[in-house]
Amino acid sequence: MPSSNHVSTGSESNSGPDPDLRTESFAQFFETWLLEQEHDLEELKAAATCYTESTQSDTEWNQQLTSLVNRVMCHYENYYRVKSESADHDVLTMLSPSWRSNLEEAFLWVGGWRPSTAFHLLYSVTGLQLEAGFHELLRGLGSGNLADLSPDQLVRVDELQRQTVWEERELTENFAAIQETVADSTMVELSHVATELIRDPNSVTTGPVGPESVNERVESTIGTKENKLKEILGRADDLRLRTLKNVLDILTPIQAVDFLIAAAELHLRVHQWGVKKDEGANNQQQQQ
Repeated sequence: MPSSNHVSTGSESNSGPDPDLRTESFAQFFETWLLEQEHDLEELKAAATCYTESTQSDTEWNQQLTSLVNRVMCHYENYYRVKSESADHDVLTMLSPSWRSNLEEAFLWVGGWRPSTAFHLLYSVTGLQLEAGFHELLRGLGSGNLADLSPDQLVRVDELQRQTVWEERELTENFAAIQETVADSTMVELSHVATELIRDPNSVTTGPVGPESVNERVESTIGTKENKLKEILGRADDLRLRTLKNVLDILTPIQAVDFLIAAAELHLRVHQWGVKKDEGANNQQQQQ
């Protein structure tokens, strides 16, 4: 393939951040991940441009684009691997991430993006591309992008969306059930005992073994709930990654590139907008 149309498949670049969680926090990893995603976005956009301008066959391009898509997906897989390892150490922080802006946090679902968002993104990009290529469509010319989704692809997308929404609702209900346990009988009893202990360190309600026993019971009870939260977060992240992979499996290589471009742009820009809003709010508070 001529060098003028060469698109990097990543073999000459590093394999992405793989931090030692004992020395680097996930917040630091997240900043590295954003830089990596910016790099991936540039490669994806370059590939899309070269594809549009190229006169080479789709067969040649499909191999190259597929390689690029696979490399980008490896970065997503690495992200969720590191996130899972971090959740094992501190699931509460992963569910309320300080590295996310307030804008992003307002749209979080179980510590991340809602899986069904992938379909809204797909339909939005499809609509925009269809509108942009309307005149070519009238002339019977196909663009090869998401505006050219076939009837079979649309059926598969619809089936996948239905399945994803079903799993999402099930996880939402399970997550709600875990949240409700904050007021179960054990927590209510412990909160009463702890309150009495604060009022009177020698309170008989703490039992014969004293406050140490109460602290152990609190840690044990909360620890059990944290383990359930780890499980639900793991399942949510699994659904997020599976949804992304399944959507890409339905698309052609150039359509997959278009979708990954839109996903990266949306994620990166919403993060930047949120950070900017937070900085503005902080500056305003300092001036008061």
